[in-house]
Amino acid sequence: MLTVPELRQEITEGRIDTVVLAFTDMQGRLQGKLCHAQFFLDSMLEEGAEGCNYLLAVDTEMNTPGGYAISSWEAGYGDMSFAMDLDTIRLMPHNPGQVMIQCDLTAHDGQLIPMSPRAMLTRQLERAREMGYRMLTGTELEFCVYNTSYEDAWDSNYQSLVPANRYNVDYNILGSQRVEPLLREIRNAMYTAGMTVESAKGECNFGQHEIAFRFDEGLVTADNHVVYKLASKQIAQQQGKSITFMAKPNEREGSSCHIHMSLRGLDGELSFWDEEKNARSATYDFFIAGVLKGMRELSIFYAPNINSYKRFAKGSFAPTAVAWGIDNRSCAVRLVGSGQSARMENRLPGGDVNPYLALSAMLASGLYGIEHQLELEPMMEGNAYESDAQVVPKAMREARDLLEGSALAREVFGEEVVEHYVHYADVELEAFESAVTDWELHRGFERL
Repeated sequence: MLTVPELRQEITEGRIDTVVLAFTDMQGRLQGKLCHAQFFLDSMLEEGAEGCNYLLAVDTEMNTPGGYAISSWEAGYGDMSFAMDLDTIRLMPHNPGQVMIQCDLTAHDGQLIPMSPRAMLTRQLERAREMGYRMLTGTELEFCVYNTSYEDAWDSNYQSLVPANRYNVDYNILGSQRVEPLLREIRNAMYTAGMTVESAKGECNFGQHEIAFRFDEGLVTADNHVVYKLASKQIAQQQGKSITFMAKPNEREGSSCHIHMSLRGLDGELSFWDEEKNARSATYDFFIAGVLKGMRELSIFYAPNINSYKRFAKGSFAPTAVAWGIDNRSCAVRLVGSGQSARMENRLPGGDVNPYLALSAMLASGLYGIEHQLELEPMMEGNAYESDAQVVPKAMREARDLLEGSALAREVFGEEVVEHYVHYADVELEAFESAVTDWELHRGFERL
């Protein structure tokens, strides 16, 4: 990361000519402005920048549906301010001469806009600090690579895409090396962009891979996550390829985003482990119980798209059972490690997840469990897919209704935020339910 004086020097000496001001929208995408670097120094660094508030009320195709309280013709489609987080100035080495600064979104009174994903996570992190905790977390993000450009994929209606691997390459070195020019460029670019890169490995679906990054503080992990998604798509495009983070891009294995999380005391002391007993702490159990309690009701924040729910299938390594187990990958919550490494893994989110929303939901419900000292249900042993445990929502409609009726969600996020994301789900459902799909045409065009 660069400091402001370092950025000023880079611009003055001509090495940086573009400053990207970016924030994360509801869909987990980076939106914002590309600014001329000298104008940024002369004006924007002190005066700031603005953008229309409809950017927190659009669908995936950037349509502006009605029904959002924050943004409408009646409200005038006003501006919101980009509040620059100057601790996030990073080089974007795959785009020469460019740096990015991530921003919060504030209203005219200077207050964070509550339904902004970054503000939602910030609020939960502040809540954790008030309770004496800091959160450490890491996201494991899978994606599928195609030897087809984004333009050609669009022109072909996303049919007959050529995967970068033609067979299952899970942990397969040969399979990873086949895609290594792309994976190597992403790893090295993200290292230069300030991330601690661990490794890359193949996954099960054709052309599916994962690049792992070291865990960090909650906001840092979420910021890194969205930068990595954007950069990896740009790098793939530069190499004539495409990457998708869809949860279920085809009928084979879906792409996950497992989230590892633990709490520490404000001075770094362990919160999830009792060192004297060499066992899980009561705090850890309360936290797990809270995450499980909120899992179904907050599933929109873990599975935010219509396609997300197609990933949840028995025996697929994507969870269906709202249950926990020790190193048990058939459960939605898997406990791993001990002592310093004790952490829980939430296996529900897919590759399409907005990390700020998922981390907010996970931390908020876990803290709820601590506050209410919720009793942890018995551990799941054996195959959770075949158990009688509650199951995750089967479709977005069910998840939407669970969020709307959730007292927990309204307590931890507030009425305004819940209503905003219920409407988000309504917009997606209306768009999907009015679409005529390829499945319908293939099934019924001639035969019905």
